[in-house]
Amino acid sequence: MSETSPIQIAPGETGEPRGGVISYLMVEGARKAAAFYENAFGAKEVASYPEDEQGRTMYLHLYINGGSVMMSDPYPEYGQPAAKPAGVTLTLCVDDVDFWWNRASKAEGMEIVMPLEKMFWGDRYGQLRDPFGFEWAIVGK
Repeated sequence: MSETSPIQIAPGETGEPRGGVISYLMVEGARKAAAFYENAFGAKEVASYPEDEQGRTMYLHLYINGGSVMMSDPYPEYGQPAAKPAGVTLTLCVDDVDFWWNRASKAEGMEIVMPLEKMFWGDRYGQLRDPFGFEWAIVGK
């Protein structure tokens, strides 16, 4: 990035992507979603592009549980219309499943899709749906 880049990096961070596969979510109200993920999952915003005159964000980068999640608002004028999330579950593999489940499931607007239970493969697993329509699985011991 050049010194004239409008991307804003959080103090003390590089804003570098983390993880082998990175989710890039398109969500109406990306800033609102980032605040929700901070509350539900301990997300930390590490980089973002300033909002446009319509209050939309074209780039917002979070760290959640050591990995990257990126997002933007829809931009229909550039072929990126709003769409209901479907066919994807974001999975958090964690050491302390009770801590992560309790924090996330108590976040206002979070819906339990599948209660946290011991699964046949030995881990505990549950699914939640956030107020933006994304499904999240939490799995661990």
